[in-house]
Amino acid sequence: MKYWIALILALTLNATANLMMKFGVQRHDEARAHLEPGLVPLTRCLLTNWVLVAGLICFAVNVAFYTYSLSGLKISIAYPIMVSGGFAIIAIVAWKYLHETLSSGQWAGIALILVGVFLVAREMNNPAGG
Repeated sequence: MKYWIALILALTLNATANLMMKFGVQRHDEARAHLEPGLVPLTRCLLTNWVLVAGLICFAVNVAFYTYSLSGLKISIAYPIMVSGGFAIIAIVAWKYLHETLSSGQWAGIALILVGVFLVAREMNNPAGG
């Protein structure tokens, strides 16, 4: 059970990190209008962007939880759950808060991906194969 909890935490942190990177880049783009050219001002702007820095920290903590989850789960189960779960979370948040549009086909695709990963993971847990 502890490995599943670690995987869920890793998945959540990974999705959060990706979203924070997007929000941080948007924040950076707004601040860049007032920036003088050059690498030093750009680096200073990025390092003072707390959203971007927090996203990077989430990535680092995600790696720790994901690595721990792999010590007790098969990668053939953990990785698809990590990727598809993160994909679904990011798509929903992007739709709701970033006002990205998703067609009915895209919504159906997200649902099919999640169902497919569930079926694969369920079969992987069953050593008899059925």
